Amino acid sequence: MSDEEIDYGLFNKNDSRGSSYYDINILQTPILESFTDNAASLKSKCLSIPRTNLLYLPIIKLNETFNPSTKRHTNGVYQVLVNKDTEDTVSVVSGQVVQGLILGETLRGGTYIRLDQGLDSNEISPSVAIDPDLIETQYLVEIDNRLGKIVDRVTGQIARLSTIDDDNIATYFFSLGTDLNFVQENTDRTTKPTQTIVGPRGTFFQFTLASSLELNTSDYLFTQLGSTTTMDPNATAIRIIDSQVRVSGASTGFSLSIPIRFVRLQ
Repeated sequence: MSDEEIDYGLFNKNDSRGSSYYDINILQTPILESFTDNAASLKSKCLSIPRTNLLYLPIIKLNETFNPSTKRHTNGVYQVLVNKDTEDTVSVVSGQVVQGLILGETLRGGTYIRLDQGLDSNEISPSVAIDPDLIETQYLVEIDNRLGKIVDRVTGQIARLSTIDDDNIATYFFSLGTDLNFVQENTDRTTKPTQTIVGPRGTFFQFTLASSLELNTSDYLFTQLGSTTTMDPNATAIRIIDSQVRVSGASTGFSLSIPIRFVRLQ
């Protein structure tokens, strides 16, 4: 279950007709027809929590301040360099490693992606332990299997695939206590700038990406799905495919789409 089409900002507690009408605009919202494309639906999953004393719900948030290796490229996306030639040509400019570049063939080093989970509110101190039922312990990751794969950033090993659907969307499943290099408890209770969740913290999830064999060895999918542009150094001509990785919390239902660009030298 999800509520993609609902805008809860329409709740109006100042409606002069009384409390029965506070949510009337929400209840009258037209409901979307069922989607057959899972990549375009069920992004805001519903969940049931029996407690009635919750003021804040947990979120999953991209952490680009943890260290320089977690920052996106200056164009706002994570860029996956799909083969060694591309890595060698554009990953270093003026002697400096370019931020936001994922080494899609080498697999180790370069940029990785980190997501933090918890209550992102400064109304509660991060030193306070998050309630156990608000901790995200399982993460679902979806990616176009034609383009890339999920990788353990510590070992450089490609993660075990769970399923691939008829649209070539691959799903990976990671759990706290089982996939130690992917999911860990966030024990930092300080206000350091390396933490992106300002309130009580649950877990963090980290990974990197490998390019698919098709992108690594051929221009075909770039011709069919992508476009061309240039990037430093020296306005190097490249082929690109823009996509996304979607990470969802299996327990809390929160999901986040991360913009990804696959890059190959022309």
